[in-house]
Amino acid sequence: NYWNSTLAVLPLDQETGAFKGPIQNIYDPKHGKAMVAAMKKNGGVNHSHNDESTIKQRQADPHSHALVLDPFVGTVAYVPDLGKDLIREFYYDRHRGAIDLELNMMPSGLSTGMPDGPRYFEFHPSYNVAYAVNELSSTIAIFCVDRKLLNEISKAANNGESMDRFKGRSTLTLMQSIQTIPSAFPTKLNTCGRICVHKSGRFVIVSNRGHESIAVFRVIAKGKKKGQLVSVGHFHTRGETPRHFQFDSSGQYLIVANQDTDTIAVFTFNLCSGEIMYTGNEYRIPSPNFVCSCPIYDHDLPVPSTVDHGRIERATVESDLEESSDESTMEVYNNKLPKNLASELAMAQKEIEELKQRLAAVIQT
Repeated sequence: NYWNSTLAVLPLDQETGAFKGPIQNIYDPKHGKAMVAAMKKNGGVNHSHNDESTIKQRQADPHSHALVLDPFVGTVAYVPDLGKDLIREFYYDRHRGAIDLELNMMPSGLSTGMPDGPRYFEFHPSYNVAYAVNELSSTIAIFCVDRKLLNEISKAANNGESMDRFKGRSTLTLMQSIQTIPSAFPTKLNTCGRICVHKSGRFVIVSNRGHESIAVFRVIAKGKKKGQLVSVGHFHTRGETPRHFQFDSSGQYLIVANQDTDTIAVFTFNLCSGEIMYTGNEYRIPSPNFVCSCPIYDHDLPVPSTVDHGRIERATVESDLEESSDESTMEVYNNKLPKNLASELAMAQKEIEELKQRLAAVIQT
């Protein structure tokens, strides 16, 4: 909960995904303390601004902007606290469905004395690396994830041991901080929106509200800097305030929601270079805030089964898209390819062809 910073756990039906009942657990990092800043309707500031007075009010209180469970053992919940410039690490009891204890807090950037305002937190699909986008400083913080410590916490949880010995021990180590906007552009005129790791694992994408751009970064795939970022470029979003964006199921089209110009713009995404190009397709949507890509399947064909994304016993194989100066990886589970990989690839190719035909028809009209 962004405003009062509380963290809630809601039970879900395992078959339907529907809410199963009332909130079963709430954790309050403020420990009952009242909020200092006023809500917008009661005279508070506009959170889209990035001037000094706005930042002062936005950071008067903790603000939990997201909650992301670690994808390895599901025992640590990472919470970017925009109000306090921290990535908070909580113990999540996956058996009871409860957030019980704050294990550690980590600065979300270089601690320069200027506000960072961490907004979202994303894990790389293959590497032990995580990325935090800092809304107020227009930066990405790149962290190395301590898998050994995560496994130790998980083992202790399974054995019913106390979590007190893990207090003050962070699973994150800051590796890099990189700007999302050109150095000549004033930081106070921009706030970051969304961050996303492309499903190929080769690129990280961020939206800039103010600079009105999508920033694309290539992920270094080998060597000591594995997981760190190199800028590919900045691409105009054809509108103002790109609050959110989403890839289609193929990963080759990028849909951008420009909140303050009431438009959704569609771009092609080059899987080799990371460059994006405007398709000419634009849709009028009142104040778009979120884009969700839902694949549609032909009812006459079998729906591809979901691949287990557990990361144990994972091997890597060379990708057909590998560049001479880079190394790409593809996930393989249990040291063998899934039996239904061929059918999934055929289904994906069919979806891509159908999408291309639809786009061609729209362009012609």
